[in-house]
Amino acid sequence: MHDLPQQILNGLTLGSIYALIAIGYTMVYGIIGLINFAHGEIYMLGAYSGVVAVVSLQTMGLTYLPLLLLLALLLAVLITGGYGYGVEKLAYKPLRRSPRLVPLISAIGMSIFLQNYVALGQSTKNISLQPLVSQRWELGGGLALSALQIIIFASTLLSMLALNYFIRRTATGRACRACAEDLPMAQLLGIDTNRIISLTFVIGAGLAAVAGVLVALYYGTINPYIGFTVGMKAFTAAVLGGIGSITGAMLGGLLLGLSENFSEAYISGDYKDIITFSLLILILLLRPSGILGKPAVEKV
Repeated sequence: MHDLPQQILNGLTLGSIYALIAIGYTMVYGIIGLINFAHGEIYMLGAYSGVVAVVSLQTMGLTYLPLLLLLALLLAVLITGGYGYGVEKLAYKPLRRSPRLVPLISAIGMSIFLQNYVALGQSTKNISLQPLVSQRWELGGGLALSALQIIIFASTLLSMLALNYFIRRTATGRACRACAEDLPMAQLLGIDTNRIISLTFVIGAGLAAVAGVLVALYYGTINPYIGFTVGMKAFTAAVLGGIGSITGAMLGGLLLGLSENFSEAYISGDYKDIITFSLLILILLLRPSGILGKPAVEKV
């Protein structure tokens, strides 16, 4: 257990990425009451967009690393936000008044489509990105901190602060909260609910793109199938923290990252997924609404 501080740091790094993706699930569920099961593939598209942006900018002669990373991140967010908008318009908007199972099947179909869309366009092989940031500092006591971990923590923190400001301090953010509270009433009060729903998908996709770019930089390898497993884990994080709660999604992501990292470090990497989902089952048995979730109230 001498490396416990290092494992905590690694777990928080992984958990920060899960938290960014989990927020997309919880925002969509909070407004329309449905799970976007294509969200994992949106994250995967964000990773590909980031890698393509980095390579393209390097080919154009851009070598200043901070500007390179910032532009790649912005391009990935814009491109992936467009995909998120398209998923809402194609897979959800036409089916809002359908039985709840229908948009669920539509989202799964969209997930499979996006997987194969990328596989056909980029091949199914792993794509590697040359390490861009390699600095690492030994802090003593068996603890080492890398520059990439700092970038991940800073990007996650800035994304959370920006989202919190948007939700709490802007008129559109208040409209989002109104839609989450009561969608039909918000529409009666003159809020353009269609625009708010689309915006929610775009914001969730943008955060997933940030996570995808950070993962591509951190692990250096991506393929068209990375979205499914990570998407399911981020969904688990959202449920763990309380589906519909942004703070809960953040907390669930961090707890999931710590749990997975501890399982791999101290038990076995073969059991990390079993332990992770067993934790979900335990939490749901003890508190079905999640750690910070509120019990659903049936409106009559």
